[in-house]
Amino acid sequence: MITLAVETSCDETALAIYDPEKGPIGDILLSQAKVHSPFGGVVPELSAREHTRNILPLLDRLLEETGFNLQNIDFVSFTLTPGLILSLVVGVSFAKAIAYNLGVPLVPVHHLEGHIYSVFLEREVGYPFLALIVSGGHTDLFLVEGFGRYRFLGGTLDDAAGESYDKVAKMLGLGYPGGPVIDKLAREGKPIYDLPRPLIESGDLNFSFSGLKTAVMNLIRKEKSYRVEDIAASFQEAVVEVLVSKALKAVEKTGVKRLVVVGGVSANSRLREVLREVCEDKGIELRIPHPKLSTDNALMIAYAGVERFKRGVTAPLDVNPEPNTPLEEFGRLWT
Repeated sequence: MITLAVETSCDETALAIYDPEKGPIGDILLSQAKVHSPFGGVVPELSAREHTRNILPLLDRLLEETGFNLQNIDFVSFTLTPGLILSLVVGVSFAKAIAYNLGVPLVPVHHLEGHIYSVFLEREVGYPFLALIVSGGHTDLFLVEGFGRYRFLGGTLDDAAGESYDKVAKMLGLGYPGGPVIDKLAREGKPIYDLPRPLIESGDLNFSFSGLKTAVMNLIRKEKSYRVEDIAASFQEAVVEVLVSKALKAVEKTGVKRLVVVGGVSANSRLREVLREVCEDKGIELRIPHPKLSTDNALMIAYAGVERFKRGVTAPLDVNPEPNTPLEEFGRLWT
C-alpha cells in the first residue's frame, strides 16, 4: 500500500512516497521563503506560480533520488483543504493528473489532519488526545477521539501565532519567515518588556494575537533605543505563555492528559522547553514532532492518506479544493 503524497496548501511545494510497512521511501520539499521575503509574507499569486513551475521538476528529482518507479504507487494522497485556493488548485490538479494517468485512486487529506498525525510518523499516540495546532495560518485546539473524529475546542479569533511572528519580524526588519529569526534572537535577549497576554484569563479556549502584535508596534514607536533581542524575547515569552496556558486549560476541562503539539510554531525552542517542563511536572504525556515534521511537509499528508485509504475513502476525479473546510466537518464528510 504505497502512496505518493502532494502538499501545496501554502508556500511549500512538497512531495513524498510512503510505504506504511517500510516507512518513508523519499520526501522532498521546496520552500518559497526567498520569493516572499521582500513582501514580509506570502503573496498568493506568486505562491501558485512557484508551485506550477516547480512541482513536476520536484517529482522528477524525487524519483531520481529514490530510484522509485511511479507505476508502483497504489494511490495518490493530496491536501484538499484548507489553504490558499490558488496554491491548492495546483496541487489538486497535479494529484488528479497523476491518478488519472496511472489509473489509481485519489485520497483527500485535511491539512490540519496531516499536522496532527505528523507525530504518528515517529510513534503512535493513544486515544483520546488533545491537539494544539500552531502555525502561520492556524492556532487551534482539538480533542481527537479517533481517526476522523475531531472536536473543536477553541481557536484564534484573529491572527494565528505564526502570523503574528511574521508581522512582528516585519516590524523589526528581520525578513520572512519570522519564526526562526525571532526564536534565535530571543535566546540572546531578555523579556524585559511587559507585553499583554490576550485572553489568558478568559474561561474559554480561544486565542487572540492581534492585540499583542499591536502592543509590539506601539513599543517600537515609543522606545527611542531598544535591543531587538529584548523585544523578540518579550514577544516570544508572551506568545508561549498564552499557548501553554490554553493547552493546560484544555487538559483541565477535558481530563485528557495526552497532548500533541504540531505545526510550524511547534518547532520553536522556547515553546518546546516550557511545554516539556510543565507537562513533566503535571504528568501530561507530551508529543511534539521533529522540527522537520513540524512545518508543512508531504509525509504527514501521506500518513493521513494511508489511514483514510484503509477506511475505503477515495475522491472522484472531479473533486475541487476548498479553501477552508473545518476539520471536524471534513472528518464527517470523508469517512
